[in-house]
Amino acid sequence: NALSELPLEWRACLRRWHKLNKGKKRLVDDQLAPDRNDEALLYQSLVGVWPFESMDTSQYRVLCDRIQGYMAKATREAKVHTSWVNPNEEYDEAVHNFVEAILDRTESNAFLDDFLPFQARMAQYGIYNSLSQVVFKIAAPGVPDFYQGTELWDLSLVDPDNRRLVDFTVRKAMLGELRKTVRDAGSNLMPLIRDLVETRADGRIKLYVTMAALHFRRSHSSLFRNGEYIPVHAMGENRDYTCAFARRYGDQSVIAVIPGRIVHLLSDAMKPPLGFAVWGETWIVLPFDQPNSRYRNIFTEEVLTSTIVDGQPALPLASVLGTFPVAMLERLPD
Repeated sequence: NALSELPLEWRACLRRWHKLNKGKKRLVDDQLAPDRNDEALLYQSLVGVWPFESMDTSQYRVLCDRIQGYMAKATREAKVHTSWVNPNEEYDEAVHNFVEAILDRTESNAFLDDFLPFQARMAQYGIYNSLSQVVFKIAAPGVPDFYQGTELWDLSLVDPDNRRLVDFTVRKAMLGELRKTVRDAGSNLMPLIRDLVETRADGRIKLYVTMAALHFRRSHSSLFRNGEYIPVHAMGENRDYTCAFARRYGDQSVIAVIPGRIVHLLSDAMKPPLGFAVWGETWIVLPFDQPNSRYRNIFTEEVLTSTIVDGQPALPLASVLGTFPVAMLERLPD
């Protein structure tokens, strides 16, 4: 999704990497293999599957094997140069060897030197897109669907990757730790919030968003089962970089707020989309409220009070997303 926001830069990357790796291809049926489409698929897949943490030799070998298996499946199911029914062993071998060659880190590798900084930047954008998706699917009408193992960052490719056993022991331990930290913190969640944002690569931030939002959904089941869906608009300088909607049922309401088009919003991917430096004079317009209405962000326990902006009740986005990259705002009683 992040790649789709920078087509010109992505095209430039593909051209540059093609030149760097052209010598690692081989002729099969008078054509260089893999072809440009398969090569582009490989680079795109590498951007998405590369781990956050550094890898030792054995872990790196596992990654390379997974990519080779994935490309064998993808090229055969594309049925352009090879297939399961009529395999082209020369093409299959060329793709296998190409993956091996471009990922070789036993010596200087110009491709990896160029690829890895780009991938690291895309991974940061992916974090915020993923958190946004979690909030939206939990708050939107319907039943939120969770694929097993996706409570943390899930960097699986198609089968056999997605048939691997899920390490529920790790997830259970993380969840238990988060619950204890939240319980001990009471209403002072800021130390936890800062830690989750700072260490976002370990996936706990996604587990926390999932946990907090699902707990709220369960305790407000009528709101999510019967509540109407109301679009919420923004105004101000960065209004095009956020998306929001409300759910309302009787005297209960909640507003889900996420950043959007994150690639264009952030000048530095390593800095989270928080506060006035990012959002400036941007406001969420409250569709059914008055000034001095209070809202609680269920993720941070911060309480925000609405004000009048251009004749409309609103909340400053710099405060809504001041300490955490997504928000669910519960309307508090007057």
